[in-house]
Amino acid sequence: MKISYKTNKLEKKLTDAKEMQKSFGTMAKKVNQRMMELRAAANLEVMKTIPAANCHELKGDRRGEFAVNISGNFRLIFVPEHSPVPRKDDKSIDCIKVTDIQILDIGDYH
Repeated sequence: MKISYKTNKLEKKLTDAKEMQKSFGTMAKKVNQRMMELRAAANLEVMKTIPAANCHELKGDRRGEFAVNISGNFRLIFVPEHSPVPRKDDKSIDCIKVTDIQILDIGDYH
């Protein structure tokens, strides 16, 4: 998938190995693994097939956002970067057609 970032600071944390280690410490390896999986996935539906990632759509005021697990309650949060967002007939997001995402945040939103 094509990945963009909400801020330059976030991009640096998630793309520069030194910054990733500094920002996430012991979780850096898992953060890097999720980033590699996201880059390698052809679309969002592929991410849903990786059990450890637990890719899922968020609910409530975060509806339309997705998350993948890093560890415990720590998640990588992103949105489809399409205009308009591809939808199925039932108005849900068509994950097969989502090929571009924007990463919003990484942390514990619980």
